[in-house]
Amino acid sequence: MSKRLTTTAGAPVSHNDTSKTAGPRGPVMLDDYQLIEKLAHQNRERIPERVVHAKGWGAQGTFTVTHDISQYTTAKIFSKVGNTCEILSRWSTVAGELGAADAERDVRGFSVKFYTEEGNWDVVGNNTPIFFIRDAFKFPDFIRTQKRHPKSNLRSPEAMFDFWAGHPESVHQVTILMSDRGIPVNPMHMHGYGSHTYSMWNADGSRVWVKFHFRNQQGIKNYMNDEAESLIAKTRESYQEDLFGAIEAGDFPKWELNIQVMNEEDAEKQDFNPFDLTKVWPHDEFPLIPVGMLEFNKNPDNYFQMVENAAYSPSNKIPGIGFSPDKMLQARVFSYADAHRYRLGTHYESLPANAPKVPVHHYHKDGAMNFNGPSTGHPEAYYEPNQYEASAKADPSVSEPPLKISGDADKYVVEMEDADYVQPRKLYAEVIGDDERSRLHMTMAGAMAPCSTPVRERWFEVLGKVHPGYEAGVRGALSEIDNA
Repeated sequence: MSKRLTTTAGAPVSHNDTSKTAGPRGPVMLDDYQLIEKLAHQNRERIPERVVHAKGWGAQGTFTVTHDISQYTTAKIFSKVGNTCEILSRWSTVAGELGAADAERDVRGFSVKFYTEEGNWDVVGNNTPIFFIRDAFKFPDFIRTQKRHPKSNLRSPEAMFDFWAGHPESVHQVTILMSDRGIPVNPMHMHGYGSHTYSMWNADGSRVWVKFHFRNQQGIKNYMNDEAESLIAKTRESYQEDLFGAIEAGDFPKWELNIQVMNEEDAEKQDFNPFDLTKVWPHDEFPLIPVGMLEFNKNPDNYFQMVENAAYSPSNKIPGIGFSPDKMLQARVFSYADAHRYRLGTHYESLPANAPKVPVHHYHKDGAMNFNGPSTGHPEAYYEPNQYEASAKADPSVSEPPLKISGDADKYVVEMEDADYVQPRKLYAEVIGDDERSRLHMTMAGAMAPCSTPVRERWFEVLGKVHPGYEAGVRGALSEIDNA
């Protein structure tokens, strides 16, 4: 039996097809409140798209702890093998708008929300272990180069390579982006990384630095340029089609969560900055330690509610997991939550996708769309400290151990040094094979082709510092394109 259609206020609706008019051919009456409500709501159906990561795909599932890491962290989710919690993930392109094609060459966002018994824990990363820059002061400038030019309203390779040439630490990430790994077949066939350096501490208060790795269990698969171009000509929604279709068919994608662990004293001995987001930790020195398995087994019943409204932020952490001196992470702790307040509203964490599965008690007050009422544990306790025993109080037992810091507060300029070229040099010369190197040369040359000669030369100087063969290979490929 069908249900009765109502207004948003619950009143029954008599007609849902035609406007109220003065006679069958007359003008529309202003008192047709149902018409006004439908039009007004439609005008407000779209919320601002994300500044980055606008185009995304998501799924719900379960995380299960498979290995004991309680020697590193007091987080209750990791206290016992077999512990589980619900999870919500969103994967995304970085630069493209909401209508961008899924199979474009781009970095992919990889975010997971763990609904733990101690609150929500978010890991907000990418499908690469590094990023283009190490200091968030340049993040707005970087993102502007990835978006549309203010005059042409087109993407600008000139701006991209000009910025990258001015920040040579970006060559590591650009190399990955232009390599065979630049276009994953779909979310199920790429790894994920927390990318940043985080911290964990155990019951003794001992801290270690950690990196989070999500190793996909389906195998790595990527598209070559021609394959991606042919696919985009047929569909712009290939990731959503693949992900949604696989889960509907019962083919549930899985990722194994691993961590790398570095002791505080070891961090002081590295010949690179372990808190620099443009650097990886060597696996031979800091091997992957398995932790648990993520299985995504449910497509959200409402995509907008659970995927578009999903708000991930590294500020969502739980006792036993903390931050590090990573400059990009420190800034993202603020900027991500603030972006959600702007895009979704003051009380964005009350939305179903973001609401924790545990009781919430805080002293935030009022604001638009506050439909929860008092949450402090006592109706009279709207401030703190107060006289009411039942009201929410801080728990010193979950305090983080002190973080050792040293040095004078200043804006330090990191001198360009060979450390920025060591890891991309190894990636280019030792990890990537001959055939992939040739494709890397051609892909990068194609991306550089619209650039001016000065920008080309600035970028060639960077490539030459990585490896002379890198510069020569891209120069040769670009010459072929120019003379074609």
